[in-house]
Amino acid sequence: MGALLALGAALAYGLGDFVGGFASQRVTAWSVALTAQAGGAVAVLLVSTTVDGSPTGTDLAWAVLGGVGNGLGTAFLYRGLSSGRMGVVAPVSGVAATLLPVAVGVLGGERPGALVWLGVLAALPAIWLVARRPRTTTAGAPTGRAGVLDGVLAGLGFGTLFAALAEVPEEAGLLPLALNQVVAGLAIVTVAVVVRAPWVPRQRGAALGVVSGVLGATATGAFMLATREGYLTVAAVLTSLYPAVTVVLAAAVLRETIHRSQAVGLALCAAAVALVASG
Repeated sequence: MGALLALGAALAYGLGDFVGGFASQRVTAWSVALTAQAGGAVAVLLVSTTVDGSPTGTDLAWAVLGGVGNGLGTAFLYRGLSSGRMGVVAPVSGVAATLLPVAVGVLGGERPGALVWLGVLAALPAIWLVARRPRTTTAGAPTGRAGVLDGVLAGLGFGTLFAALAEVPEEAGLLPLALNQVVAGLAIVTVAVVVRAPWVPRQRGAALGVVSGVLGATATGAFMLATREGYLTVAAVLTSLYPAVTVVLAAAVLRETIHRSQAVGLALCAAAVALVASG
């Protein structure tokens, strides 16, 4: 059940990124990111009124930490998107977001089987290859070093989100998840102000971010449930395969080309899922 929930999270994250990326091609990416967090927060707050829960101060503290990670991860990922470094930022952030919760899980005493570890080893290059885009050289293009920095920061942010939410127990209900979304929105605004990027959603196209946000919140909730049903290590690896969903959707809906390296990555994603599920 934990593996199925993690795969559901990957599906929702991938679909949410597809919608968010589509909207970001028409309006500023920062406004889409903020609208997404706001939409997700409202959706979770509405659902939380129907779910029993009594979060402690510690639960809320973990939610805040995860929200900061969520917001910073989204901010640096979108900074890479808006500045033309997505081909570097996406794969670096995906791998970094996987490694941190895996390390936390192992240090916390998790000991997955051999097949699971083989799946983890297959997932890391799979994420890199799927998210990686062929390099195009243009005059005045941003440097790869800057893209790597954005990718590492984004990955550490998302990895912190995964590791922190795994500490929130079932008894806490959904209020911590809603708090996570609100804090993430505040973090995005803070980074946007610091880098002087336009973040106020003034255009109608930014409303698509609400759809992306609801999907993202659904994915985060599914990930939380997955960590309660099984290992954080397994949940983090399977959830981090979401770029494969985005690539497949882009090919099916927008007729974008799946490059050879991405096809290899998709095959490795399938192998990773099979190995983890078997383990």
